[in-house]
Amino acid sequence: AGLGALKPRDGAGGGGAVVGQNDKAPLKIAGPGENQTWKKLAQEAADHQVCVDLFLLTQGHVDLAAFAVLARFTGGDVHHYHPFSFPLDTAQLYNDVHWTLVRPQGMEAVMRVRCSAGLSVAGYSGAFCKRASTDLDLPAVDCNKAFMVTLQHDDKLSPDGNEACVQCALLYTTVAGERRIRVHTLSLPCTTVLGNLFRSADLDVQLHKHVSSMCNQLLTGTASLQQLRESMTTVCVNTLYAYRKFCATTSSSGQLILPEALKLLPLYTLAAQKGVLLRSETAPDLRVRWASTFLSLSSAFIVPRVYPRMFAVHNLAQDSQDTRTGPLPTALALASEKLDPAGVYLCENGLQLFLWVGRQVSDELVRELFGVPDLASVMSSSTQVAQQGGVAVTELNTVLNEVRRQRCAFLKLRVSKRGDPLELPFFNCLIEDRSQAGMSYVEFLCHIHRQIQSKFN
Repeated sequence: AGLGALKPRDGAGGGGAVVGQNDKAPLKIAGPGENQTWKKLAQEAADHQVCVDLFLLTQGHVDLAAFAVLARFTGGDVHHYHPFSFPLDTAQLYNDVHWTLVRPQGMEAVMRVRCSAGLSVAGYSGAFCKRASTDLDLPAVDCNKAFMVTLQHDDKLSPDGNEACVQCALLYTTVAGERRIRVHTLSLPCTTVLGNLFRSADLDVQLHKHVSSMCNQLLTGTASLQQLRESMTTVCVNTLYAYRKFCATTSSSGQLILPEALKLLPLYTLAAQKGVLLRSETAPDLRVRWASTFLSLSSAFIVPRVYPRMFAVHNLAQDSQDTRTGPLPTALALASEKLDPAGVYLCENGLQLFLWVGRQVSDELVRELFGVPDLASVMSSSTQVAQQGGVAVTELNTVLNEVRRQRCAFLKLRVSKRGDPLELPFFNCLIEDRSQAGMSYVEFLCHIHRQIQSKFN
């Protein structure tokens, strides 16, 4: 009821469950729909230099796709707590609101990107309003925002052909009311040798480009899940085929040759295909929340959301005295074969923390970490890590705080144990295993190799 009242759409059942999802059909449920009220409101807010941040505390489906445009057009953020639990989500909600209010930011901003001769700006991606073809209008821009700028090679570069330049200018107003301009100029070397291009490739930025394109298609409802998965595979195959054909001609055709700078490209491609964005069973609101967040993240923050990090945290007390050199233990491969039934493992995806407890963990460790008598007393709906205690829990809290510091957010911690239905999100992060979402990493490498060989044939 009221302004912008939304009607139920096909594809979303009770509680946000996906009903009758066809991976081969365009995902209309992730698009804004026919109701244009929220889009018009977003454009009006941007015209008046108003930034909108959304905080949604929900228990069911709310059709986030319809009004997430409010944040996307005005430079804001989407914070979605579903299903909201007061004991588990309050700390994250408090920290998210607090950081939104106190973080460094500018207002009434305009950004423009210029290039040297031979290059031009082909497009932008991020949270902004675009009125002119050359400028981005930003009612607010903060320290957590990033924008993807795609350049295209139109003509010969500068006369000497040695360097190409890109310049970004941002005009904004500080919180104190001062009008300032910030200019960044980047000079890049040019080459005609394809091998140099592969040696200097930035895998994180390449992943950022493909994920941003995928998110834009999802949020406009113009692509199916299968199309997006296949496009990711095609990009990976074409990239490695070009390297194999032009830069590694002397290698055996029976080998899969990976350039050093892009050796993780197949792994990241598989992770993107099996992640939250492209999983068939992902609830529409969750998919939109992830896509909206992806668009404004920097490359460094996108990588852990595509390929999470997992740590063994049951032996932190010993590692702190022996092999550990930093605040975090060594990250493990995301495969179930790395899990010890007597161990405790932490997985973080940049948005949430999952702490999984094995079936054979000792009662002594359970008491120290969670303050409960035994493993049977660990409840996913309420159990949290103790704040004080011995060396093990102190080291675990140090790891949790370091991960949150690196992600610039208070990530919610969800505790689960072996056999608990709520352990599924943890195991969904183990993308190197074969699952309903797709092939194992080894199988995917074989698949990529066959695709490359077929292009030669």
